[in-house]
Parts: sequence; C-alpha cells; structure tokens
Amino acid sequence: MENMSVDVVVIGAGPGGYAAAIRLAQNGKRTLVVDRYGTGGVCLNVGCIPSKALISAAKNYDHMRSAEQWGVRVAGEVEIDFAATQAWKSGVVERLTGGVRKLLKGNGVDLRIGEARIVAPDRVEIRAQGETATVETGAVVVASGSRPIEIPGFPFDGRRILSSTGALALSEVPSRLLVIGGGYIGLELGSMYAKLGSQLEVVEMTEQLLPGFDRDLVQIVQRKLKKRGARIHLKTRALGHKVLSDGSISVQIAGIDGGTERTIEVDCVLVTVGRRPNVDGFGLEELGVELDGPFIKTDSRYQTNVPGIFAIGDVAGQPMLAHKAAREADLVATAIAGDGGSAPLTLGSIPGVVFTDPEIATVGPSERELKAAEVPYAVGKFPLLASGRALTNQATDGFIKVLAHSGDHSLLGVQIVGDGASELISEAVVALNARVDVHQLAAAIHPHPSLSEALMEAAKVLAGEAVHVLRR
Repeated sequence: MENMSVDVVVIGAGPGGYAAAIRLAQNGKRTLVVDRYGTGGVCLNVGCIPSKALISAAKNYDHMRSAEQWGVRVAGEVEIDFAATQAWKSGVVERLTGGVRKLLKGNGVDLRIGEARIVAPDRVEIRAQGETATVETGAVVVASGSRPIEIPGFPFDGRRILSSTGALALSEVPSRLLVIGGGYIGLELGSMYAKLGSQLEVVEMTEQLLPGFDRDLVQIVQRKLKKRGARIHLKTRALGHKVLSDGSISVQIAGIDGGTERTIEVDCVLVTVGRRPNVDGFGLEELGVELDGPFIKTDSRYQTNVPGIFAIGDVAGQPMLAHKAAREADLVATAIAGDGGSAPLTLGSIPGVVFTDPEIATVGPSERELKAAEVPYAVGKFPLLASGRALTNQATDGFIKVLAHSGDHSLLGVQIVGDGASELISEAVVALNARVDVHQLAAAIHPHPSLSEALMEAAKVLAGEAVHVLRR
C-alpha cells in the first residue's frame, strides 16, 4: 500500500460510512473509506439485509403452509430447503455489497480493506496484509458501527451459543431455540425461526417483551408468538448453561425476584441483549476523544472535542439504526464541506421498526413518554380488523394509533402494529416533519382499498369524524 493524501478519511463502510464518503466526494472532497471487512457494514452483511431476507423467506413459507385459507391447494407437503434459502440470502447480500462498491468507485471514492488507526487528527495509519500506509487527511469520520454484547456464562461460539451474526449463518433450522433478550433483534430472529419450525423460548428480564414500546403494541406480537407455541419467560434471567452428552444445551434460568431455578433444554441459544459501539482500537483514547458513556461524544455538527475528528452512526449515540446513520452521513458531509444548507437531525422524527409478525413501527413519543412529560394528548385508534384491505390480506392482527396534542390537535406521534407497518410508517414521518395536524391528516384522501386508509381512519377518530368504527 502506498502513502497518500486526501481531504477526508472515513472509517467504516456501513450505511453511515459509505453514504458519508459518497456525499463528501460529490461535494468535491477527495475521500478514502477504510473498512476491515469490505463494504456494507453490519447492516448489509450480517444485520438488516440478511435478516430481512430470511424473515421474508419464513413469511412466504408460512403463507404456503396456510394457503388453503385462500382456497389455494398445494400438492404435497410444503418443505423448507434451508441451505437453498441461505444461498439465496447470500446472493442478495453479495448483490447489494457489490452495488456499494460500484457506487463508491463511480463517485471517485477510494476504498481500502484494512484496519485504520488515527495517530493524529490529520494522520491515519492503515494496516492490511502485513503492510502499513500513512494517509494525510484534513478530517476523519468514524463510522465504525457496533457489535453484539456477550453476557457471562454464554460466550459466543457460533454453533450453540449464537450472536445475531451466528443466527443468520445457521446451516439448518434448530428444533429448539432459546432467545435471551426479548428486544427487537431477538424477537425478529426468534419469530423467523418459529415460523420455520423451531420450538421457541424467550427469556426477558423486564416485565414485558420489547421494553420501551407501549404495552398495547407488544401484546399483539406476544399473542401471535404464543399462538405459534412460543414459551415466554418474563422477569427472568439466564444464569448459565452446560452442554449435554447428546450435544443439546441445558440452560439454567430463574426469576429476577429470587424465584426457583429451572432448566430448559434446547439446541441453540441466541443472545440478543444489546449492541456495543465499536470505539476501541482506532486510537481515540490516545487522542483524548471524549466519550458519552459507551458512545463518542459529538456536537451538533458531529464533531468530537478534537477538531477534525467526527463520528456518526452507532458510535455516536442512540438510536442505533441504519437509517439514522444514513441521515447523519448527509449532515456530516455538509458540515465538513462547509455547505450550511441541511437542517439538523431531529431525533423525534426517526422511525423505529420491529420486523416481527406482525410488524411494529413507530415515530414520535410513546404514550408512556407523553405521560411522563405531562403532555396533554388524545388517542385515535383504528383496528385493522375493520380494514377491508387487511381482511383480503388475511392480516387483521393489529391497529394504527395516532397521538395528538389535546389542545391544538397537532400530530405528536404514530404507532402501528400490523402487517406492512414498516412501509406505512413513512407517511407518518412526512406528516410529522411537515407539522400536519390531525384534521389535515383526516382530510387527506387515501386510496381504497388500502392499508394506508387505516392511518386516515385513526386520524378521523381523533377529529370526531369516524365512520368505520363506532364512537365511544
């Protein structure tokens, strides 16, 4: 590798890193992006994309097994060839990561596969295949993402004790799967494997699955899991495990209030108790870059306390979401390029999605948060059971809930649980950003029949104009 000089070095080629590098190049900055693995980061390689590919495959498999409800008869037994499914998933990943490489090259971004270390605000060392190169730079953007957290007693081995990465690479569907941590990653992957035939057990330390979400949303997902035979252990912790003679795993669990210890025998354990930002190994500590807890502390321009060093994405704070990182990529590129045209990121307008069955999608504060902040609010809720389109889709589990200020009727937030929630939430994001009030949302004509009508109908409930649900 040769020494070189650039305007900006971006560390990490995930959704935040590669997008920042491309935007910087488009703004006339000579940009180098460095990643130890390649392009796409966790999201494209071992996160968002492969998990949603497998979730889609499981959903289609599940639909085919229940096709008779539509009058569709399938000759013979529907089977899953999981090796073929994994091969298809890998093809999707390769296509997208290859696309990112083409985008970087097409925009004039230099890509280096290797490990980066910031030795000074204007100098980065790159190590790869036993060689070291020095890069002089005007700025550094750290977009190094995050990794799964291990817990005592359950070290990842990629075979029996799995992180989310390992769970996406299994060669066969486990007969019995225990998920430790009932957050969104654990429930997404656990639900997927339950559809494929796994007996699912979920251990969660808090009093509900998906802590942080309003209980009425979570109840819909939990009820569907139980219908599939999942066993859910709330206010419970996993103590440890041992491998039995037949290769299965005995896991010790107990209630957090000192309940009696029990054992669960499974084939695999998936640990999904959170993710840790990748802030170590880049020379940040030696340079005196300040942290805010586990995250890199930044200002409104995503610059750290060390001038010239910036941070975005998972390393820069919650929420740890790919689409948040992508938006921060635009903003940090604008800050470095000196164009003050972009508006600052508003955390309240960032949607969150859980790809369970049914999906959950939210934007804005929850009812719990509004109550805690003593904000006067009103609720408009429309059940999908009253939606003609949901009925034709055989997907009536769930509802759309609109939250508005009870004084001026301004839109505060939207919560959706139901099939297609991940797509429906975007209209709510636009409405919040445009400062639309409930009456304007209720007056917007939506196509019929469609799932999006339910958002309009929920707004009509708040506006006192409901037709398709009875007034209470």
